[in-house]
This record gives sequence, C-alpha cells and structure tokens, in this order.
Amino acid sequence: MGLIVYYSSRSENTHRFVAKLGLRAARILPGGADAFHIREPFVLVVPTYSGNGGKGAVPKQVIRFLNDAENRGHIRGVIAAGNSNFGETYGLAGDVISQKCQVPYLYRFELLGTEDDVANVKYGMERFWTREQL
Repeated sequence: MGLIVYYSSRSENTHRFVAKLGLRAARILPGGADAFHIREPFVLVVPTYSGNGGKGAVPKQVIRFLNDAENRGHIRGVIAAGNSNFGETYGLAGDVISQKCQVPYLYRFELLGTEDDVANVKYGMERFWTREQL
C-alpha cells in the first residue's frame, strides 16, 4: 500500500486521525516543509483552514511542500479534514489541491473523524492503491 503524507496543525486532529489509520505515514512538520522530499507515490491528508471566504484554506506548509516539483509529481490523491461549521468552505483545501495538482479528491472528514471515517479511509486506500498498481 502507498504512503500517506499529512500536515497537522496545533490541534493535532489530523495527526490523531492518521494515527488511527495504522498506515505508513510521513508528516510535514511546520518548519521542515521546504526540505521534506517524498520520492514515492502518496495520498495527501490535509486540514482546511477557515480563511477569508476560502482564501488561505490550504496551510502554508502544505503549499511549500507541493511547490517542490518532485513532491508534487508523486501526489496521487487528497483527503481533507474540515469543520462543517465553515459551511461552503468545509474541506475546501481538498478541492483546491485536487484542482491544482489534478488528482482525485478521495474523501473528507470532520475535525478528527469518526470510527466510520477511519474504516472508510482504510478500505478506500486499499482499493485505491490496488487500482493504482494496475
């Protein structure tokens, strides 16, 4: 199965969600996004920041990470966390990354996700990576 690359803010919600998946993962650290290189296919898990009408939805660390052509060349899909209280911008970081990197937006979950979200992502990742190998 492929790699999960993720960024988690101080709330650690995304980190807790990824830990529950029990899958191979690498974390983009706040100060290390510029020097962090991934050399294999991955799915990105990213929180959505509330931002001004959607501006600033993608964390700056993730933008820096994806601005590296090598990293961007290995992204295969995106999963976004969000807060439904944000209305139309719920999970917006996933939409933005999906469009800019031309990869599928695979799933979105609220805050740190439910047990159903964990099960859905685990199952979805198995199917996704199996299909990706074909």
